[in-house]
Amino acid sequence: MRAPDASGPLAPAVLAVRGAALLLALVALAHTLVHGLAEPGLALVFGLLVVAGELIRRDAAAGEREPAPLAAAGALAYALLGDSAGRPTTHGALQVIAVVVVAQALAAVPRGACGRRTDAGRAARRTLTVGFAAVCFQPLYASGQAERWFGDGPWFPLFPLTVLALTALCDAVLAALLARSAARAEGPGALPPYGSLLVDEVRALAGTGTAIGVTGVVTALGVAVAGPWAPAVLCGPLLLTQVSARRYAAVRTTCRQTMASLARATEIAGYTPPGHARRVAALATAVGRELGLTGPRLTVLEHAALMHDIGQLSLVDPVAGGATALLPAAEQRRIALLGGAVVRRTGAGPAVAAVVERQADPYREQPLAARIVRTVNAYDDLCGEGVGGPLGALEQLRLGTGHDHQPQVVEALGRVLARGGLTPAGAG
Repeated sequence: MRAPDASGPLAPAVLAVRGAALLLALVALAHTLVHGLAEPGLALVFGLLVVAGELIRRDAAAGEREPAPLAAAGALAYALLGDSAGRPTTHGALQVIAVVVVAQALAAVPRGACGRRTDAGRAARRTLTVGFAAVCFQPLYASGQAERWFGDGPWFPLFPLTVLALTALCDAVLAALLARSAARAEGPGALPPYGSLLVDEVRALAGTGTAIGVTGVVTALGVAVAGPWAPAVLCGPLLLTQVSARRYAAVRTTCRQTMASLARATEIAGYTPPGHARRVAALATAVGRELGLTGPRLTVLEHAALMHDIGQLSLVDPVAGGATALLPAAEQRRIALLGGAVVRRTGAGPAVAAVVERQADPYREQPLAARIVRTVNAYDDLCGEGVGGPLGALEQLRLGTGHDHQPQVVEALGRVLARGGLTPAGAG
């Protein structure tokens, strides 16, 4: 694969996101400085809520969508705030943006002093998302148009919920754009389709995204009735959720480290070439993205690709070059079943074990993840066997599409390799 290229065609899109957030922040700060701070008590309450959420968050893990749900909910609640203890507020959309920007900046100072990085892309995304919500809500509320549309009764919460839905879609669009740009920096072969990433982000809204949005709306409505003390009570459950999420993430990190260590065990013992599991996992993930896999299905694929050769540890004598694709079908099946049994004891999950166990089945009987791992593993093995390099290995795979490899997977592999350059196995 080629070296990461940050100057590719998607880099201007990321610069546009950050530039738009910076411009919006400067306009909001200038407006607030000129006109003064309306309802400073409310601004302080919600600003402190954002600061607290940022300070207690951890650094985002790969693929994690929102490491600071408390800060996100607090910022969203301020954007959707209309009344405070029954009295209309007058802070407006630009003050919302200014308070959120200042709160994020204040939280970044102690985090930086402790050596914890600040994600500029995530900060820009939150600024634009909160700005979108505030611009949609505050003018319509202040002008009385929202009340004329929805009334001042039980139907009024539909207004902030509608704004919330539109804001969630806006956030998903930005998140997918930034995720695709991050993948672009890893190399052209890792570039996933934007549509798949957008679908993945929209699906993720059913989890933490829903909790954040609902907490933001409920907090805003709570302040409208009870005043500035409502956030301290209503955001408590989200704080507990954030603590639980941190512990869950620590467990996931430990599990991933265990799998990576087991994957290297076959290399250390001399059963597979150095870097084989890592190459297969990286290439299989790129092929999975090419075929539209996202979210948990892509994670299962990556973990199965890392662990696909663990069954070779049962062999008395290593296979030459670790090329199990050249073994008899019965021996391949035995190795796959033993590998699946090992994976089931690692905590990786039954879905990962099932993919590993079915590596030796005819491809028509395999799930898609198993087909991808089988084909990518065979490609890496064939490159190591000296069958004419990457082009020769691809040709061998195409000749085996009648029984061993699904044609769509082979063609997806070819497209990924063509984008990243046909690099011999072992180059990475």
